[in-house]
Amino acid sequence: MSTEDGQRSGRPKEISTERVHHIIHEYLGMRKPCTKWVPRNLTLDQKQRRVDDSEQYLKMMKRNKPEFLRRSVTMDETWLHHFTPKSNRQLSEWTGHDKPAPKIEKNATVGWQGYGVCILGCAWNNFH
Repeated sequence: MSTEDGQRSGRPKEISTERVHHIIHEYLGMRKPCTKWVPRNLTLDQKQRRVDDSEQYLKMMKRNKPEFLRRSVTMDETWLHHFTPKSNRQLSEWTGHDKPAPKIEKNATVGWQGYGVCILGCAWNNFH
């Protein structure tokens, strides 16, 4: 068994691999995304909702701080964006510079009270 490519008919390549990549990137405006983490993406509405919720919680805490703290479950939620191919070679594809790589969004949620973690969750959504 060999991992080498077999003979193929047709005209042999007469330019370097680097030159091919230069033409694809510079002249055709294409790119080939690979596996990578990208930062979270919050919309303006999501950011505003976080501000509104925080202001509401501050008002509730000011009314009765001991009871508020006793009943509170602190949560942290984040969206993780990850492009997950089987391998870089198998799933990378040429796309235009203005087109994003396909990604899978994962929402991770953790909640805890004074005694430790009490809620742990994760949700997946496909966005292409």
